[in-house]
Amino acid sequence: MTAYEVAVRAEATLGEGPAWDPASGRLIWLDILGMRVHTYDPATGRRTVRTTEQHIGAAKPRAGGGLVLNLRDGVGLLDPDDTFRWLHHEPVAGRRANDAAVAPDGSLWAGTMRYDEATGGGTLSRLAGDGTVRTVLPSVTVSNGTGWSPDGRLMYYVDTPTRRVDVFDHDGEGVCNRRPLTEIEEGAGFPDGLTVDADGCVWVALWDGGAVRRYTPAGELDRVITLPTPRTTACAFGGADLTDLYITTARTGLPAPHPTAGSLLVVPGAGKGLPQPAFTG
Repeated sequence: MTAYEVAVRAEATLGEGPAWDPASGRLIWLDILGMRVHTYDPATGRRTVRTTEQHIGAAKPRAGGGLVLNLRDGVGLLDPDDTFRWLHHEPVAGRRANDAAVAPDGSLWAGTMRYDEATGGGTLSRLAGDGTVRTVLPSVTVSNGTGWSPDGRLMYYVDTPTRRVDVFDHDGEGVCNRRPLTEIEEGAGFPDGLTVDADGCVWVALWDGGAVRRYTPAGELDRVITLPTPRTTACAFGGADLTDLYITTARTGLPAPHPTAGSLLVVPGAGKGLPQPAFTG
């Protein structure tokens, strides 16, 4: 399957974190290193761009409106009136935010990583709406894609340098029994962001692989979407019926970027996504 379209032509340095906001009918996505939060309304074509004051790893809708932001120095809340406040402020020299996801219970699972990608220098933490923080995984390298099975009993997770998509048992607040769902073979790129569809299959973007792959709950490769630019970073279903797969891409480190590098791509009718919960804070 290669029937991609360019939803938003852009030159994001490190495009990431697509998330569908059903309340506004918009796709939220980021440029981590460009410090920008983008929105795109596929019904009208309207776009917005907001600049942040520091590197941003994720922006997800909140239940009462506004956004929760995974930022370099912690997790913040942006209210509908643009008021910003920190929910959890924890600056660590040499560390930044990376991918994050909202769990079925409305908590935010936020990842971090070292700028130098030092082994074990990152974390995955669970943040409740009242600001309570608990470190779930204390020693990861590049915390990336996180998602849950349709029944919420499994959590899928990527620590990119491991080349694996792992699966955990999830009890609502914690995870256990980590095991590999699949391993990306040498030469095919590195797993980055992921999403889970209504069938319980896991779609994972491959950094330096120029592709998005779909794996069954048994870990079998089921489908491949080939893309023209190698640094595909993350994917999420969007649109009114959650059937369009949006894919973010990056230009960073490419000596001769393809014209689509840094753009937001879309594969219409790729599958059926799961409605994503909003953050309850």
